[in-house]
Amino acid sequence: MRNPLKEKPNWLVVRDRALTPAGARMREWRDWVVENDPLYAAARRPGPPEKIAATVTLLLIAGIVLFLLLFDWNLLRGPIGRWASAEYDREIELNGDLDVNLFSWTPSARVRGLRIGGPDWARDQDTLTVEDLRASIRLRALLAGHVEMPLVAVTRPRAVLIATDDGRQSWRLDPDARDTGEGLKLPPINRLLIEEGQISLDEQGRNIRLEATINAREGSDEQGGFHLDGEGTINGTPLTVLVRGGPFINIRRDRPYAFHGEIAGVGARLVADGSITRPFDLGRFDATLRMQGRDLADIYLLTGITTPNTPPYRLAGKLTRDGAKFSFADFTGRVGSSDLSGDIVVDKVGDRRRVDAELRSRLLDIDDLMAVLGAEPRVTSAGNTVASSGAPGRLLPDAPLDVRRLRVMDGTLRYRAAQVKRNDLDVRQVDIGADLKSGVLALDPVAFTFNRGELRGTAKINATRDTPYSAIDFRLRGYPLESIIPARGGVPTVTGQALGRARLEGSGASVHDFAAGSKGTVSLVVPQGRMRAAFAELMGVHVLAGLFKLDDASTAEIRCAVADFTVSGGTATAKTFVIDTTPVVA
Repeated sequence: MRNPLKEKPNWLVVRDRALTPAGARMREWRDWVVENDPLYAAARRPGPPEKIAATVTLLLIAGIVLFLLLFDWNLLRGPIGRWASAEYDREIELNGDLDVNLFSWTPSARVRGLRIGGPDWARDQDTLTVEDLRASIRLRALLAGHVEMPLVAVTRPRAVLIATDDGRQSWRLDPDARDTGEGLKLPPINRLLIEEGQISLDEQGRNIRLEATINAREGSDEQGGFHLDGEGTINGTPLTVLVRGGPFINIRRDRPYAFHGEIAGVGARLVADGSITRPFDLGRFDATLRMQGRDLADIYLLTGITTPNTPPYRLAGKLTRDGAKFSFADFTGRVGSSDLSGDIVVDKVGDRRRVDAELRSRLLDIDDLMAVLGAEPRVTSAGNTVASSGAPGRLLPDAPLDVRRLRVMDGTLRYRAAQVKRNDLDVRQVDIGADLKSGVLALDPVAFTFNRGELRGTAKINATRDTPYSAIDFRLRGYPLESIIPARGGVPTVTGQALGRARLEGSGASVHDFAAGSKGTVSLVVPQGRMRAAFAELMGVHVLAGLFKLDDASTAEIRCAVADFTVSGGTATAKTFVIDTTPVVA
């Protein structure tokens, strides 16, 4: 009679490695009990009930083993698919053969033809299809309470990942689960093989379209190891992604896995070389990150992190991820013609991203800072930055503020420049603090230290409206008048120290629009100083006398000067304008 068990590929292994040794151990135990244990007389001389119970137990165990060996697992494809579809509210099907091997220290399963459909709002696109999937699990580790997989082999997987403007993600099987931002964490896989994989990404919020191929092969040649290559568009401009890693062979949880990654798009290029500290826990890694581009504000489209406009930049530092927390520490580089270094921490607090930054410059080009306010920077061949307002005939920058980017995150910033390159305003140091919360940006302090004097104040930008509403309060102390009014013939026209205050508020998406529509007050006081006599005459009623004194270097004392303006609709109207000098009439 034909034995159907012999047709099973693993029968001989099960018989020789499991059943035969188990039977031998049972006989040894029985013989020991018979010879040594007086308490088990019934076992030494079992009666009919004991014999019947033992026989039934052995037959039951043998029946279960035979059932599992002969069972056609394909009968469970339908029930498994229906249960999974109901559980995750999407179509899940096992269309091909299902093979299961339970009688091993590494039980395994194989599925030919797996399909996971999309959620209700993306039914026309399957989230994942797999032609062939093989996986095994280590039984001893499972009995100890944790999962360890000796092998996962995937043939021709295709994943379609869709993210909408309102935050829905097609790959999330449980849409109600809170996104902690801690990254994907998989169980340890000793061998991972991926053949001819494809990934399609459609992220509508940042207008990203990407098609990528993914392979993980054994071998030490160029084709071996992990390869991900993607091309697409981001905001209508080209986007490329590249990731490289070693073969997934003998991977251990306590042995870091090295990788190399590159992303290029929207005028920026990011290159990372690092390692996943605990393999398959993608929420933990260390890397050296190098980044360069034309404007740091473009990084938002790649990372979702809001940064101000800047001149071209080149930065490098240590990037670390610990769950939802990213740290870009001890980075150095240049932004425009200024050096920049510091530390940046990105975390997730509740449902909002938070960015805290400590930045510093040893030597700042003031025109690089003007780019933050919306001026158009241009780096000259000599390495200096020249900033313009961006529109002919306009003194103030007119680049609009993107209020949507201020609403997506919270954070703090502290920036200090120890020295400033020689400039027309004679600025020597800069100190800026910022706090962004729920779409409201508070700047405190905004301080510029001059060779003589200081400008210090606060500003608040409310970006919760479509057109931001801003308010500023600045005080000027001890600024030399000779830096405002040009000298004549090498001799200062006016000397003295100016004190002032400007309190303005209004709506406007740019510095120019804010100034053009602002309201408030501006005042200026000169407690004492000196003025060329000719200039004093020209400002008074003796214009003709002033013209005759243009070459006269004599001066008059300024006993007091006060100017007080009200501002409405961007127009300043003098309420008080008084200059008290000593007599200068000949």
